[in-house]
Amino acid sequence: MKLFITGISTEVGKTIASAIVTEALEADYWKPIQAGDLENSDSHKVKNLISNTKSIIHPNSYALNTPMSPHAAAEIDGIQIDLDAIREPRTENHLVIEGAGGLLVPLNDSDTILDLIQSDYKVIVVSRHYLGSINHSLLTIEALQQRNFRVGLIFSGDEYPTTESIILNKTDASFLGRINEEELIDKKVVKHYAKEFRKALLEF
Repeated sequence: MKLFITGISTEVGKTIASAIVTEALEADYWKPIQAGDLENSDSHKVKNLISNTKSIIHPNSYALNTPMSPHAAAEIDGIQIDLDAIREPRTENHLVIEGAGGLLVPLNDSDTILDLIQSDYKVIVVSRHYLGSINHSLLTIEALQQRNFRVGLIFSGDEYPTTESIILNKTDASFLGRINEEELIDKKVVKHYAKEFRKALLEF
């Protein structure tokens, strides 16, 4: 199983969700494009949050120096992101792929994060409540469902039942679980959520 994890915006909890899904499935993890924070990248964070010894953390296809949209970070580095250079790692294991920012974040003048998602991927959308998050969630899921992707939802942060119910009812996306607002996210917490999420992920 190949699971692509995207968010409705930046800073909604994609990397924590990726660590939990990776741990739950003892999957491999791959972030095709990292922009900025190269010494403590999302790949480093996932590696430090999982406990199992089966997962392999695959290298980024692009590691850009500036914490900006990938197209802008690439321009600063004097390169252009080429989809043909982004090659999925070979593995016999489950694979968790983490996007960068939201679904329509540009990679270059023509491609976006959405263009990284292959036809055999299932997509997990991480949604976090804020003013406008219903709109962002529905637009993200609609864009994916128009391309016939199977979509699952993870809610991140404090529970907002009215927000969550309308997103689920309007999209018919699969609810996979919730990551509560935690004071500290460490291996123990990730392992706890991984155990909770495992059954839903395997049935997704």
